[in-house]
Amino acid sequence: MFLVGNLLNGIGVVLDTVLYVYMIIIIISALISWVNPDPNNPIVRFLRSATEPVYRPIRKFLAEKLGFRSMIDISPIIAILATLFLKEVVVQSIFDLAHRMK
Repeated sequence: MFLVGNLLNGIGVVLDTVLYVYMIIIIISALISWVNPDPNNPIVRFLRSATEPVYRPIRKFLAEKLGFRSMIDISPIIAILATLFLKEVVVQSIFDLAHRMK
């Protein structure tokens, strides 16, 4: 069983790292959006392509279901909170399960 525990621990570490990196990408994307960057810049295109698939449903939910329309886009904040939630619930559950299997 220790082999399965180590495998789950590795999956947890990788998932934790991916979520952390994605959270950094969200923060950088939000900071860059304040300065109105060149949309043809490859870094800006990467940041937008990495974050827009997450922002779009959040914006749609806020506008349609909650009727929330504002000049300030709070979808990055909600995306960061969702990422933190995933890190605390899913990743910690994987780590706990891995620890019990060792």
